[in-house]
Amino acid sequence: MKKSVALLFTFVMILSTISFVQAGHKGKHKSKELKLGVDVVLSSEKKLLKGKRVGLITNPTGVDQELNSIVDRFYNDKDINLTALYGPEHGVRGDAQAGSYVDFYIDEATGLPVYSLYGKTRKPTPEMLENVDVLVFDIQDVGTRFYTYIYTMALAMEAAKEKGIPFVVLDRPNPLGGLKVEGPILEAPEYASFIGQYAIPLRHGMTVGELAKLFNKEFGIGADLNVVKMKNWKRYMNYDDTGLEWVLPSPNMPTLDTAYAYPGTGLIEGTNLSEGRGTTKPFELLGAPFINGADLARELNKLKLKGVEFRAASFTPTFSKHSGVLSHGIQVHITDYDDYVPLETGLHIVKTIHDMYPDDFEFRAEDSKGISFFDLLIGNGWVRDDIEAGKSVKQIKQKWDKDSKEFLKVRSKYLLY
Repeated sequence: MKKSVALLFTFVMILSTISFVQAGHKGKHKSKELKLGVDVVLSSEKKLLKGKRVGLITNPTGVDQELNSIVDRFYNDKDINLTALYGPEHGVRGDAQAGSYVDFYIDEATGLPVYSLYGKTRKPTPEMLENVDVLVFDIQDVGTRFYTYIYTMALAMEAAKEKGIPFVVLDRPNPLGGLKVEGPILEAPEYASFIGQYAIPLRHGMTVGELAKLFNKEFGIGADLNVVKMKNWKRYMNYDDTGLEWVLPSPNMPTLDTAYAYPGTGLIEGTNLSEGRGTTKPFELLGAPFINGADLARELNKLKLKGVEFRAASFTPTFSKHSGVLSHGIQVHITDYDDYVPLETGLHIVKTIHDMYPDDFEFRAEDSKGISFFDLLIGNGWVRDDIEAGKSVKQIKQKWDKDSKEFLKVRSKYLLY
């Protein structure tokens, strides 16, 4: 009898473990054959770099599939003459917070100069490229228009064009997959900024290599561009499906869940609510001192949005908005990556809080040009106007659906996979 009970207990524990593992992994397929652009260039495309002085734009995500830094791989490769490093927002080593000024320094591990592209200039100057014959870009993007690395890439492409040197992009997956496009097209030039330079939707569904091709042709950069494609990446794959380890692209992008939430909850940055910076769940914990978390979670769960549930949560940010002040709100729990619609969810959150707390909720103040930060994030002024006018999220979404379909036609010319 005791033996039967013990066997039953063991069987239940095995089933529980399997269920836990399956519940924790939302990707449906694991790829063992995928090869990143960095691995391809080092194995079969070195001709792009041989005999040239190489400048490298990268950050901690610039790793091969064994998590070795591309800086070290290039520096220790006898066929590659690495002469300069360039760091985007957060720096080459990823140790600078969002918006923090980064200055020139010497990399301790290699002794190479590190030029900041998020300091006095965001575009490499001729002096920065003086000792460079080819400029290489290898950074993991997160698939959202207002993430700054893709504009670091675009400005560097312009600089390479002006100096007359080739530009090489080592491609990486779009962690949100390459099938879905969502959101309004940025209205340029009025709403163009370093968090949205070009007329693309908020969720673009493209890899950095594909974006480089699109930027180069559609927006007239005209660089001598080479994209080193990945092998065996498929458009349906999100990051979980690749089998790759997640390396933080920036200090407030700790997990794939964060990246999935970001296209929608990143809009909270354009309000007086905390977007969770200064907590262990940035862009998943959202709130402010004036919110009742239980009431907000109840209202949002009533909407029955796909692939997401909301839980009342309280937190005290250690920096950024409401630093050191107890805030109340929600945690966003993504339950299904395929069903989840991030921007629509983010707008529902913003609109619900706007409607529940009309005397306390605020969009961030307009800048000297009369444009609010929310407008720069969403890429226009009419979404905020519609929220304030009481329009529904469905009505707002209908306005951009036509533009999204038009973008799919443009995008199709630059897809590599």
